[in-house]
Amino acid sequence: MRGEYYASGAPGYAARMILLTGASGLVGRAVLDRLVMERTPVRCLVRDPRALGALRVHVQIALGDLADPPSFRNAMRGVDEVIHLAASIRDQPGSSIEELAAIATWRMVDAARRAGVRRFIFFSALGASTQSRARFLRAKALAERAVLDAPLPSVVFAPSIIYSPGDPFLALLERLGRIPGVTPIMGRGRAEFQPIWVEDVAECVVSAMRLPPEASSRYELAGPDTLTYAEIVELLLRRAGRSRTLVHVPTPVVLSSLRLLERLAGTHAFATPDEAELMEVSLTSRRGTADARLLGVSPRSMADVLAVTG
Repeated sequence: MRGEYYASGAPGYAARMILLTGASGLVGRAVLDRLVMERTPVRCLVRDPRALGALRVHVQIALGDLADPPSFRNAMRGVDEVIHLAASIRDQPGSSIEELAAIATWRMVDAARRAGVRRFIFFSALGASTQSRARFLRAKALAERAVLDAPLPSVVFAPSIIYSPGDPFLALLERLGRIPGVTPIMGRGRAEFQPIWVEDVAECVVSAMRLPPEASSRYELAGPDTLTYAEIVELLLRRAGRSRTLVHVPTPVVLSSLRLLERLAGTHAFATPDEAELMEVSLTSRRGTADARLLGVSPRSMADVLAVTG
């Protein structure tokens, strides 16, 4: 039944309860691994518990999703802290990016306030701005403002690109790198990023949770290297031992092709125009790794991570 939750029988659960959204996503899985390992009581808001894999037997399950506001209220019963990771970088059937990334966050933080939650942890993004060309970044800016304006302590994380070997983004770039002789790249490929490994991001989240909940704070999460989109592609090609010529496809051509693909394939499209536009916006922080280091984390370079884990 929508909104019900089921307690795990795992021993060691204390009174403190965390509500985690986006638990089956890239960051969510890494955070959930750590919380379960530390035997922290966790309730996960999910559509389908099977998405959590083996971890579902160690947590409480609250059935619901971002498009179902009543499920927020039910999920927050007895919750002390919310970690809100869920969002969407593409439109979903019946729900837009704006609804899932912005309006849902406003509703969730309001539900947290009403439930007496002590702290709200939220993931925004570097480059989030109501003036951004990317819909997702405009929606994230609105969501971040809703969190910061709410009358309860909050922690906001604004990361650059978060990656893990084999994640959907890197997997797509690696598939493009298998094309004989050339690798297509959208536009000039000059947008700059400071990629940060998901494991380093998860460590930052867990570290922030150990801080007193009374004060609000904002952390910009970035890796130690600034790489252009083209340089990330070249790094992956070197890692795979492939020599390719980068072919820069004009952005309007790529976006038009993806719009057609989206109309034909719907949610099964391998990429959407909104996702592609994110690769045209630089996501960097002048603070570099300083905020992660404040939390006791020294982010590793993308090259080093891929060399060890790839």
